[in-house]
Amino acid sequence: MKFVIGLHINPAVLDALTDEEKAAIGEGHATFLQAVKDSGELILTQALVDPSQAAVVKVRDGRPVVTDGPFLEAKEYLGGFYLIDCEDKARAIELAAQIPDTAIEGLGVEVRQVMFSDGQLEA
Repeated sequence: MKFVIGLHINPAVLDALTDEEKAAIGEGHATFLQAVKDSGELILTQALVDPSQAAVVKVRDGRPVVTDGPFLEAKEYLGGFYLIDCEDKARAIELAAQIPDTAIEGLGVEVRQVMFSDGQLEA
Protein backbone atom coordinates (compact mmCIF):
# COMPACT_ATOMS: atom_id res chain seq x y z
CA MET A 1 0.00 0.00 0.00
CA LYS A 2 1.25 3.47 -0.83
CA PHE A 3 1.05 6.36 1.63
CA VAL A 4 2.06 10.00 1.59
CA ILE A 5 3.52 11.28 4.82
CA GLY A 6 2.96 15.03 4.58
CA LEU A 7 5.07 17.44 6.59
CA HIS A 8 3.12 20.51 7.69
CA ILE A 9 5.33 23.46 8.54
CA ASN A 10 4.55 26.43 10.76
CA PRO A 11 7.22 29.10 10.15
CA ALA A 12 6.62 30.73 13.54
CA VAL A 13 7.35 27.44 15.30
CA LEU A 14 10.52 26.87 13.27
CA ASP A 15 11.72 30.44 13.86
CA ALA A 16 11.38 29.91 17.62
CA LEU A 17 13.70 26.87 17.61
CA THR A 18 17.36 27.11 18.52
CA ASP A 19 20.04 26.35 15.95
CA GLU A 20 20.70 23.09 17.79
CA GLU A 21 17.03 22.10 17.62
CA LYS A 22 16.92 22.89 13.89
CA ALA A 23 20.05 20.83 13.34
CA ALA A 24 18.50 17.94 15.28
CA ILE A 25 15.47 18.03 12.97
CA GLY A 26 17.75 17.83 9.93
CA GLU A 27 19.72 14.96 11.44
CA GLY A 28 16.49 13.19 12.37
CA HIS A 29 15.23 13.43 8.80
CA ALA A 30 18.54 12.07 7.49
CA THR A 31 18.26 9.11 9.89
CA PHE A 32 14.62 8.50 8.92
CA LEU A 33 15.41 8.75 5.21
CA GLN A 34 18.21 6.21 5.49
CA ALA A 35 15.98 3.84 7.47
CA VAL A 36 13.16 3.85 4.90
CA LYS A 37 15.69 3.49 2.07
CA ASP A 38 17.27 0.52 3.85
CA SER A 39 13.87 -1.10 4.45
CA GLY A 40 12.90 -0.63 0.79
CA GLU A 41 9.76 1.32 1.77
CA LEU A 42 10.77 4.70 0.33
CA ILE A 43 9.51 5.55 -3.14
CA LEU A 44 10.22 9.30 -3.21
CA THR A 45 10.71 12.31 -0.99
CA GLN A 46 10.47 15.97 -1.96
CA ALA A 47 10.83 19.26 -0.12
CA LEU A 48 8.73 22.17 -1.35
CA VAL A 49 9.59 25.87 -1.54
CA ASP A 50 7.87 28.41 0.66
CA PRO A 51 4.24 29.07 -0.36
CA SER A 52 5.09 32.69 -1.14
CA GLN A 53 6.64 31.33 -4.34
CA ALA A 54 3.53 29.33 -5.28
CA ALA A 55 1.09 30.11 -8.07
CA VAL A 56 -2.60 29.28 -8.11
CA VAL A 57 -4.04 28.47 -11.54
CA LYS A 58 -7.76 28.59 -12.30
CA VAL A 59 -9.47 28.49 -15.68
CA ARG A 60 -12.21 31.09 -16.12
CA ASP A 61 -14.05 31.53 -19.41
CA GLY A 62 -11.60 29.12 -21.02
CA ARG A 63 -8.55 31.18 -20.01
CA PRO A 64 -6.03 30.52 -17.26
CA VAL A 65 -6.02 33.01 -14.42
CA VAL A 66 -2.85 32.88 -12.34
CA THR A 67 -2.39 34.46 -8.92
CA ASP A 68 0.71 34.43 -6.76
CA GLY A 69 0.92 32.76 -3.38
CA PRO A 70 -0.98 30.00 -1.66
CA PHE A 71 -4.68 29.39 -2.16
CA LEU A 72 -5.49 29.18 1.54
CA GLU A 73 -4.57 31.64 4.23
CA ALA A 74 -3.14 29.55 7.03
CA LYS A 75 -0.25 29.52 9.48
CA GLU A 76 0.83 26.08 8.31
CA TYR A 77 1.76 24.88 4.85
CA LEU A 78 2.88 21.65 3.22
CA GLY A 79 6.65 21.76 3.36
CA GLY A 80 7.39 18.37 1.84
CA PHE A 81 6.49 14.72 1.82
CA TYR A 82 7.69 11.15 1.84
CA LEU A 83 5.98 8.72 -0.52
CA ILE A 84 6.29 5.24 0.90
CA ASP A 85 5.12 1.73 0.04
CA CYS A 86 4.51 -0.39 3.11
CA GLU A 87 2.34 -3.21 4.41
CA ASP A 88 -0.56 -1.20 5.85
CA LYS A 89 -1.67 2.02 7.55
CA ALA A 90 -0.37 0.84 10.92
CA ARG A 91 3.15 0.55 9.44
CA ALA A 92 2.82 3.96 7.77
CA ILE A 93 1.92 5.48 11.14
CA GLU A 94 4.80 3.64 12.78
CA LEU A 95 7.17 5.14 10.21
CA ALA A 96 5.66 8.62 10.52
CA ALA A 97 6.19 8.52 14.29
CA GLN A 98 9.95 8.31 13.62
CA ILE A 99 10.00 11.72 11.90
CA PRO A 100 11.43 14.37 14.25
CA ASP A 101 8.69 16.90 13.47
CA THR A 102 6.21 14.74 15.43
CA ALA A 103 7.96 15.66 18.67
CA ILE A 104 7.67 19.42 18.14
CA GLU A 105 4.51 21.16 19.28
CA GLY A 106 3.03 23.14 16.38
CA LEU A 107 4.40 21.00 13.53
CA GLY A 108 2.29 18.33 11.89
CA VAL A 109 2.89 15.02 10.17
CA GLU A 110 -0.06 13.63 8.21
CA VAL A 111 -0.42 10.07 6.88
CA ARG A 112 -2.72 9.57 3.89
CA GLN A 113 -3.14 6.53 1.69
CA VAL A 114 -2.61 7.06 -2.03
CA MET A 115 -5.86 6.51 -3.86
CA PHE A 116 -4.66 6.73 -7.47
CA SER A 117 -1.20 6.17 -8.89
CA ASP A 118 0.16 5.46 -12.38
CA GLY A 119 -3.23 4.62 -13.82
CA GLN A 120 -4.08 2.19 -11.01
CA LEU A 121 -6.76 2.71 -8.39
CA GLU A 122 -4.88 2.01 -5.13
CA ALA A 123 -7.50 2.41 -2.39
